Amino acid sequence: MIDGVIVKELKQISDERGKIMHMLRCDDKHFEKFGEIYFSVVYPGVVKGWHVHKKMTLNYAVVSGAIKLALYDSRPKSPTYKEIQEIFIGEDNYCLVRIPAGVTNGFKGIGTKPAIVANCATLPHDPQEIVRIDPFENDIPYNWEIKHK
Repeated sequence: MIDGVIVKELKQISDERGKIMHMLRCDDKHFEKFGEIYFSVVYPGVVKGWHVHKKMTLNYAVVSGAIKLALYDSRPKSPTYKEIQEIFIGEDNYCLVRIPAGVTNGFKGIGTKPAIVANCATLPHDPQEIVRIDPFENDIPYNWEIKHK
């Protein structure tokens, strides 16, 4: 597990009318602050990444579909520097993943339908605060392909 990354199982409350899917509360111990909430849709097989935020903490939850979330610790002073973490999140593993600033991340849509990724970020989007990295041509030791064991 990459230092500072938190994976928290989330509560869902279902009844005959539908369900409520919790994500993040201001009284959660891992809540930092509110910057903005946005939703990213990714189609099956598509990779969105890599990117790293200089100051922003991300809080991801997948409310529909599923993704393979890949993390790479690019913080030179971190005890987990250069480590990779892979997390499969979505309807079958509904959880919140907190990604601290400096941890490079990206995700790939998996399954048969588009995934909707919710992000409650600690800062509003600022194009000067994010570094984007080509998902396939880079120095990150990660392969987005399916791993047949």
